[in-house]
Amino acid sequence: MANNEVKNAVGRMVPTQINGQEAIPFKGLNKHRPTGRKFGPHIPTTIDYPTDGNKVIHSLKEALQKAGLRDGMTISTHHHLRNGDLVANEIFRIAHDMGIKDLVWFPSASFPCHEPVIEYLKDGTIHHIEGSMNGPLGRFTTRGGMKGVGILRSHGGRVQAVQDGEVKIDIAVLAAPAADKFGNATGQRGPSACGVLGYAKPDYLYAENVIVVTDHLVDFPCFPMEIEGNYVDSVALIDKIGIPEKIISGTTRITKSPDRLLIADLTARFVEATGMLRDGCYMQSGAGGTSLAIGYFTHQILKKKGWKSRLGFGGSTQYMVNMLEDGTMEHILDAQAFDLEAVRSISENRNHHQYPVFNAYNFHSKGNLTSMMDIMILGATEVDVNFNGNVVTHSDGYMLHGIGGWQNCLHARNVILPVPLFRDRIPVIRDEVTTIVGPGELIDVIVTERGIAINPLRQDLLDAAKGSGLPIKTIEELKAEADRICGKVSKPKIGDKVVGAIKWVDGTVIDVVRNIEA
Repeated sequence: MANNEVKNAVGRMVPTQINGQEAIPFKGLNKHRPTGRKFGPHIPTTIDYPTDGNKVIHSLKEALQKAGLRDGMTISTHHHLRNGDLVANEIFRIAHDMGIKDLVWFPSASFPCHEPVIEYLKDGTIHHIEGSMNGPLGRFTTRGGMKGVGILRSHGGRVQAVQDGEVKIDIAVLAAPAADKFGNATGQRGPSACGVLGYAKPDYLYAENVIVVTDHLVDFPCFPMEIEGNYVDSVALIDKIGIPEKIISGTTRITKSPDRLLIADLTARFVEATGMLRDGCYMQSGAGGTSLAIGYFTHQILKKKGWKSRLGFGGSTQYMVNMLEDGTMEHILDAQAFDLEAVRSISENRNHHQYPVFNAYNFHSKGNLTSMMDIMILGATEVDVNFNGNVVTHSDGYMLHGIGGWQNCLHARNVILPVPLFRDRIPVIRDEVTTIVGPGELIDVIVTERGIAINPLRQDLLDAAKGSGLPIKTIEELKAEADRICGKVSKPKIGDKVVGAIKWVDGTVIDVVRNIEA
């Protein structure tokens, strides 16, 4: 354990300095209040740009050179191309060939397709990543392979960090399925269409230099302007930005697992019985199989009752589109499309709106959309008896997932975690989670196939569930049942080296990930 570590408000030892910068330990829910003013990039002047508005450059390398790529810079990317992204790896291949060292990669998320980045971490092209480190990148980082400490933030925490000047983006490289010569861009059309570009806004507003990368140049003006050209320095035209069948797989489907379907059914019955689901409610759920099943069941309840959800927010799916087109949801606010039906809908339905996370999640702003949500459905890798939640590591200690919008969504009026009681004979409910990503005060309900646990802080929900016929249990009862089924589970050999830091929505450090010993 490092000498500069202190115990934070949730009892975890965390460093006060990370990658040479001051780090503020988590102080408790809503206890940290920022000071100062928002960060601003340099002031540009229009005389430095083409008078005919044509910013097109015919290679990404030339655009990076023009942006002044050099050692130690912070390079940002977004993840709308998902596992079909062809841009991020190319950035660092170019940097490697140029002999550039110690870059910081600041993605809104990473995917297995970014495994080649590991070689650039090994050779020093990249010093560390500040963003999700999913799959292979997470495993490499957990084993201590990264030169610096990885920093994980929620989607809203990423906006907060940029806005507050905690992260200063030197070059934002923003892949766009369609763009015009001036830099206006959209994700709604082109051979690599991905729906919306809901994560790019802080990058183009605050970066010192902005490169839009596209494989589909359209006539000026490109509408809708999800990226606005007057913030863009250059437009790099390349052959291909992404692989469409990997960007949007079209395979997002409702679970077929009997246990997961039971969890979904119990969740839908719970939100109906407790009055959360009602005419005019706001709701959000994820794109996993169980979440989609919950969405389907709630759709049927709304239809039967003659109710409408006022809006749905988040990553959009065909099931949310079905609700919109079936009249059980009035509006979709969309930050990311998860399937082809969602891509189609954003172009065809007037009540399907692109809505960037910049407008929805930032805790250091004048209100959050998520605090208005009545029903929030989230997942978790682990939950403990104090209702603390984990979405980054598994019980083996490996960091395999990013935070996404999970922390931001905890601020909804009712937060429900539908999770199996165990996975692969390992209990999901623990005495203590391996990594605290969200504090227990914000998690209201745990739904498993063997019962529903309500946070004791929510006496209103406990009262509302009485007489419902639902299997209401304490979290301790659920844990005991999991332990009886699974037996004793061995603990991983976790070392002392901090390899990753988990930032809370206010920029403080709520926990860390330490290396796994071989």
